[in-house]
Amino acid sequence: MKERAAELKKEAKHGRDKKAAAGERDVLSKIAKMEAPDRAVAERIHAIVTANAPELSPKLWYGQPAYARKGKVVCFFRSGHVDKERYSTFGFTTEANLDGDSGLWPTSYAVTGLSDEAEETISALVRKAVG
Repeated sequence: MKERAAELKKEAKHGRDKKAAAGERDVLSKIAKMEAPDRAVAERIHAIVTANAPELSPKLWYGQPAYARKGKVVCFFRSGHVDKERYSTFGFTTEANLDGDSGLWPTSYAVTGLSDEAEETISALVRKAVG
């Protein structure tokens, strides 16, 4: 019985690994199809999120790149071109641990480009969101 339990656990783990790999492929494919300005920002955000929160799994959410913990989306990128908006959005869901002491905290940002300061801000927010 113990051996079978170990097999089931291993099978479940490999299933999650395959699902995570498929999610990564889906996100990278979606990013590659974006128009140049959004693609550059989405590629950079993908690199920032995966470097600062490797425990998050890339997946598509409403057809756009997102990053989830235990299947629940923590943060996401929305293409402005796809949404026919003048800017893209990087945001957080209620799964993110961003609650502030003042009762006020950011949940999304308009993004048209990423300066070094913006990249540092996103890095810090992503680390806090998963902390």
